Amino acid sequence: MKPVYPYPTLFGEVTAEVSSVTVDGADLPYAYVSRSEQTVALHLSGRERWHQATLHLTARLPERELAEGPWSEIRCMAVLSEKATNARAVASLKRGDSGRWHGSIDLSKTLFRTRATLNLTVVGTLDGVPGRIVGTAERAWYVDLKGAVPVRESEIHIRETDFRSGEPEWLRPYADAPWIVETAGEQPTVHLNTGAVEGLMDVLNGTGGSRAERILRESTASQIAQDAWIALFHASVSDLEADEDGTPVMPDGWRDSVLRMMLPDVLPGRSLGDALHEIDQRRSQGYGWAELQTSIQYAAGRRSRIARKLTHAVRSVDRTDKEVVR
Repeated sequence: MKPVYPYPTLFGEVTAEVSSVTVDGADLPYAYVSRSEQTVALHLSGRERWHQATLHLTARLPERELAEGPWSEIRCMAVLSEKATNARAVASLKRGDSGRWHGSIDLSKTLFRTRATLNLTVVGTLDGVPGRIVGTAERAWYVDLKGAVPVRESEIHIRETDFRSGEPEWLRPYADAPWIVETAGEQPTVHLNTGAVEGLMDVLNGTGGSRAERILRESTASQIAQDAWIALFHASVSDLEADEDGTPVMPDGWRDSVLRMMLPDVLPGRSLGDALHEIDQRRSQGYGWAELQTSIQYAAGRRSRIARKLTHAVRSVDRTDKEVVR
């Protein structure tokens, strides 16, 4: 929900973009920065030890409105915060040309531990009062220190519970399942069963450990992610609304994000509108729907990078076997 202030604020759009990231002075590969997801993944495979990440930012502000409005002494501020540690970092951006502002903000690994939120705030002086918030970016960025894939996982709730005796009660018939993906409601949830596999939660929530523990953690997390992507995709296309002409329209919220990311791999070479229409026709009329499951599984595998994790696991196991033989 966008806050309401008892004084004039910007009507025009304020946007922020992470243009690049450096980690201890080295460039972070673009694969770890997703503009569509507005997320940065800082858990680098093979490089777990790092000290500081610098996010290079570009912001767009409605310059004409700022010039004609009642505000003065305008400043554009980037704010990094994390609820888990109550850490906070602030940096000021410099005004450039054509409504663009540029700057950078540092994230120290000693202060931030799991997932930081990057917000953009425009402040100025109004009615003689300095530091008033006159605008904010509509959508925040996330900086995930534990994730290897830049996905807005904050939109998916992860919940640990014992399916045999915990809540909600509807999970009890699935007491043997290690996890269940729930897609009903406004926020999907991955339920992790603490009573299914002894020690599994310790492995998933742990860091470091032996080579075998790291392999198990990565491969299990990828399998959970693939199951979640498949479930989210099916939920997103299960009840599409249509316009006056009967053409299906993109859903709102997380379902919109899921379809925009997966449809290019499920039905490659088609526009989003054509792909959505094809999916709706196949699902509602039944033709080709079963054959499409292979493409859905493939698309989910790409999102979860399961092939890459399995390749790493196989190589690690092979390397261990050779060391044992020696």
